Amino acid sequence: MNWDDKAFLLSKTKYNENSLIVEFYTENHGKIPGIIFGGSSKKIKNYLQIGNQLFINYNSKSDSKIGYFKIEILNAYSPIYFDQPKKLNCISAAMNLIRLLTADSQTNSKIYELIKEFYLILLDETWIKRYIFWELNLLSNLGYKLNLNEIVNKKTINDKVLYYAESSNEKKIVPNFLIDKEEDVHDINILLDGLKLVGDFMDKTILKPNNLHIPITRNQFLNSLKDLN
Repeated sequence: MNWDDKAFLLSKTKYNENSLIVEFYTENHGKIPGIIFGGSSKKIKNYLQIGNQLFINYNSKSDSKIGYFKIEILNAYSPIYFDQPKKLNCISAAMNLIRLLTADSQTNSKIYELIKEFYLILLDETWIKRYIFWELNLLSNLGYKLNLNEIVNKKTINDKVLYYAESSNEKKIVPNFLIDKEEDVHDINILLDGLKLVGDFMDKTILKPNNLHIPITRNQFLNSLKDLN
C-alpha cells in the first residue's frame, strides 16, 4: 500500500533512538498511525510539532502491519504560538481530542476541514468562545450532538435571563452564550463554565462508556485559562 496525502500531526512517541511512532489525521484516509524513521534527527524533528500540517507519503506491506511515513512540511502552525502558551495548550488539547475520539482509517473530510478551521479561530479576538463551539461541532460531526436549545429551561431573575438544564438528580446552569450565540462574553469564568459543560457532556456520553478519560492536555488548557482571572 502506498499513497500520498495532506495531514495534521496528532501525536508522536519515541520508538527507538532515531525513530518515532506518530499519528496523523489525513484529508483522504482519516487517522493513520505509522513510523517515521529518523524522526528524531535535527532535520526532521523541528517539523514534527503537534498540530503542524505536512505532506506525507505512506508505505505499508499490508493492512495488518504498521507502515512508515516520509514527510514534507506544509504549514508550521504550532511554532507561531510558542510565545502564547494558552493557544499552544489549546492546539495540544484539540489535536488530542481528535486523536482520542476518531477511529483509525475511517475517512471523514469534515474532521479534516474542522482542523483547518481551528487555526482560523486562533486568529480571532474571541477565540476561546469560538473554540468551545468548535468542540461542539467536532462532537456533532462524530455523532454526538448536544442540543442545548431543546433541553434548557429559561427564567428571568431581576431582569437577567438564566438558562438551566434539569434532570431527576441534578440541575446545571447553562452559560447564556451557548444559547444566545451572538452574546459577547468577556468574563473568563463564564467561558470556563462553558468548557466545563462541554467536557462533562463528553465525559458522560462518550468517554466513560468507552472506559476513556478527558485528555490531560484539555485539563492543562483549562488550567492555563484560569490565569486570566
